[in-house]
Amino acid sequence: MRFINPLPFVSDIARSKAFYQERLGLAIARDFGNFVLFETGFAIHEGSSLEQAVWKESRGSDAPYGQKNLLLYFEHEDVDAAFASIAPHVDLIHPIERQDWGQRVFRFYDPDRHAIEVGEPLDLGTSGD
Repeated sequence: MRFINPLPFVSDIARSKAFYQERLGLAIARDFGNFVLFETGFAIHEGSSLEQAVWKESRGSDAPYGQKNLLLYFEHEDVDAAFASIAPHVDLIHPIERQDWGQRVFRFYDPDRHAIEVGEPLDLGTSGD
């Protein structure tokens, strides 16, 4: 068995598709209408239709999907350029900050209030053991 990808529910598939294409520069691999798979393996699904498929009912709530319990992580070779391009168009959680593990990241919300982190590539090379 292998893990494939996270699949966040979105309230407006067209709005979210445009957000991930225009703000994060993701290219679409397949567009099934209510489900969009990007070339990176990341995908989004219209919440109301997925709720019907999985639970055979809608949650019947207007509450946002993003509930501060999921962080979508992306890397960019030039985190400063990514910040300059993305920050003016999103609700920032915080600007670029250096994390305890040394990586520089910034975080913001997508249209459904899912938290997104964009960081510089993390070197996961071998340790000196």
